[in-house]
Amino acid sequence: MKIVIADDHAVVRSGFSMILNYQPDMEVVATAADGIEAYQMVAKHNPDVLLMDLSMPPGESGLIATGKISSDYPDTRILILTMYDDEEYLFHVLKNGAAGYVLKNAPDEELLTAIRTVHQGETYIHSKMATSLVREFIKKDQESSDSDPFNLLTKREIEVLPLVAKGYGNKEIAEKLFISVKTVEVHKAKIMEKLGLKSRPELVEYALKKKLLDF
Repeated sequence: MKIVIADDHAVVRSGFSMILNYQPDMEVVATAADGIEAYQMVAKHNPDVLLMDLSMPPGESGLIATGKISSDYPDTRILILTMYDDEEYLFHVLKNGAAGYVLKNAPDEELLTAIRTVHQGETYIHSKMATSLVREFIKKDQESSDSDPFNLLTKREIEVLPLVAKGYGNKEIAEKLFISVKTVEVHKAKIMEKLGLKSRPELVEYALKKKLLDF
């Protein structure tokens, strides 16, 4: 497998390169000192796995680069390298598209296992951190559900919202949903009130963010 290593410390890049190149199934094809260079190396070499440090001052951080690379080069699996044993870090890197997370002070065997695991299309998380991830995910999901006004909308209001955003008039919406024009007007008013919106452009922007225009 082809591997790119991104870390702001040359000694770290060199050390990891020696370990990985010694493996019969691994080859380090490039290294990078920050997120921008990591993106460039991925674009140039199309690696199977990218080892990405999270903190690379003063260049672009690994977290930002991870989001860009995972979006533009989804075939490259990103394994985060970090010193931080923190579930908040773990949650964010996975949310940004990373396929795994390994500590820099982990034994060589664990690093190699992590690389082979993400290369096979799986996610690598240390067993101790897996529990924290599940706990954090449940917590954030509950917080999101509690605070998102979208969850206040009724099923019918969710049907009306994208039609309004697409520019349909009250009569057209009424015909599509087999309801009265007056009922459409009531639904529109309630939608605006529940979502805290003041105008149709705001409603269109909201529908775009929620990916409701293909509903």
